[in-house]
Amino acid sequence: MATKDPTAVERANLLNMAKLSIKGLIESALSFGRTLDSDYPPLQQFFVVMEHCLKHGLKVRKSFLSHNKTIWGPLELVEKLYPEAEEIGASVRDLPGLKTPLGRARAWLRLALMQKKMADYLRCLIIQRDLLSEFYEYHALMMEEEGAVIVGLLVGLNVIDANLCVKGEDLDSQVGVIDFSMYLKNEEDIGNKERNVQIAAILDQKNYVEELNRQLNSTVSSLHSRVDSLEKSNTKLIEELAIAKNNIIKLQEENHQLRSENKLILMKTQQHLEVTKVDVETELQTYKHSRQGLDEMYNEARRQLRDESQLRQDVENELAVQVSMKHEIELAMKLLEKDIHEKQDTLIGLRQQLEEVKAINIEMYQKLQGSEDGLKEKNEIIARLEEKTNKITAAMRQLEQRLQQAEKAQMEAEDEDEKYLQECLSKSDSLQKQISQKEKQLVQLETDLKIEKEWRQTLQEDLQKEKDALSHLRNETQQIISLKKEFLNLQDENQQLKKIYHEQEQALQELGNKLSESKLKIEDIKEANKALQGLVWLKDKEATHCKLCEKEFSLSKRKHHCRNCGEIFCNACSDNELPLPSSPKPVRVCDSCHALLIQRCSSNLP
Repeated sequence: MATKDPTAVERANLLNMAKLSIKGLIESALSFGRTLDSDYPPLQQFFVVMEHCLKHGLKVRKSFLSHNKTIWGPLELVEKLYPEAEEIGASVRDLPGLKTPLGRARAWLRLALMQKKMADYLRCLIIQRDLLSEFYEYHALMMEEEGAVIVGLLVGLNVIDANLCVKGEDLDSQVGVIDFSMYLKNEEDIGNKERNVQIAAILDQKNYVEELNRQLNSTVSSLHSRVDSLEKSNTKLIEELAIAKNNIIKLQEENHQLRSENKLILMKTQQHLEVTKVDVETELQTYKHSRQGLDEMYNEARRQLRDESQLRQDVENELAVQVSMKHEIELAMKLLEKDIHEKQDTLIGLRQQLEEVKAINIEMYQKLQGSEDGLKEKNEIIARLEEKTNKITAAMRQLEQRLQQAEKAQMEAEDEDEKYLQECLSKSDSLQKQISQKEKQLVQLETDLKIEKEWRQTLQEDLQKEKDALSHLRNETQQIISLKKEFLNLQDENQQLKKIYHEQEQALQELGNKLSESKLKIEDIKEANKALQGLVWLKDKEATHCKLCEKEFSLSKRKHHCRNCGEIFCNACSDNELPLPSSPKPVRVCDSCHALLIQRCSSNLP
């Protein structure tokens, strides 16, 4: 016969003892109720068996004074691997009366059983075999398959509720000895096994119902918290809407102020235009009066020329004096001609200026439609002025013709002077008197010419003032145009703000409708929670974009959960409703889940 490995036999024996202790503990707990105390014998034997299982193959740590062999080292390692086990470790360290590591390990096992997480903690420990090799030999129970089997058996202990008092119990000095008499069965125990199985089935069903109730209570509490968060978000949105309304009211007030300022500016410009119109009319009237004075002067000059021609016919004496007089008259005529040419140049300049005024008036007519009547009057006045200038040019031409005739008459007079020399000697005295009178008239003419020159200078200054006024009007029109552009920009901004305000109102209406619908759909959500227990719902704060279209969420683009996958989508990507297995009523589903469910339904159909 081949000899078996003693370590393997030890592992098998410990595994069988663990099976028997766990099975006996569950059966006895089901027969007497699931709440167990620390004085219950099967529970004490279970902790003894677990202590032997954890001690199997444990390495000996040598020190200067003694050899130390405890299970507290690997159990303390669970805190690093499983963060939820930190509470057990901290509470074990804080317990008074525990002086040895073995007492801490026993307290740790009791607390883990009360939390119903002993299987989870030991599973994390078995997976990390590299770390366990520091505490156990390679042939230890925790390093082999038997340890995984024991961990799987420990899952059944989650059915049991243990109420253990760890503080007053002396865990350091307890002796861990396995009592095999508890696991030897009699015939009566075999007869009661069927009853225990039935009771266990009933208690399992009760436990299942209690777990379902606990899960439903947790889901209801989560739903209440979600409803509270929705109400808070609704209040926040209402506050934001009130702030937005206040901002819109402020902007409307600013818009009214700007409109009133624009009206004042337009009134001022109209007043300036009216003042300029009155100034132009007064200047035109003065120009008319000055033209009338010039016509009178020209008529007087014509009369004087006629008188001179008659006097020249009468002059018969002192040819030398008469020749000098003729030279003076010629010089005066030349001066008059120069004055006439200068007047023609000024008239040409005035025509050009009038044309510029016409162009400026046309521009003002395009920009300011209200000044059409004034511009028409100005055009009529300018046409009258042009007619008067044409008449003046025709009169000047007639004067030139008359001057030519006068020169011919002078030539004839010279011929006649030779004939009438003797007759003129007798009349010289009278002629000298007349010459003195003519000299006085020439002095008066010179003074009149000076007055005319000064008047021309004043006219030029007035024209420059008119040009300055026109430039000022152009600047004002440009300012008016810029103000119109700013006013149009403000109108566009106002329209945009109105659009935003309407969108916010629509979003709030949708939110109100959705909140009213959400209150009605709480019962549907409770029914759908049975199917959503295994799903992971994405939080609202984590989702900023739709998963399908990848568009950013806003007040108008709200968030919606898919009842099938738990992700967050926009309204356009989750506007489908289908009945799920968890709820017979149709529930909101995203487009992708909608397509998959329809394919499944079509594939299940014959």
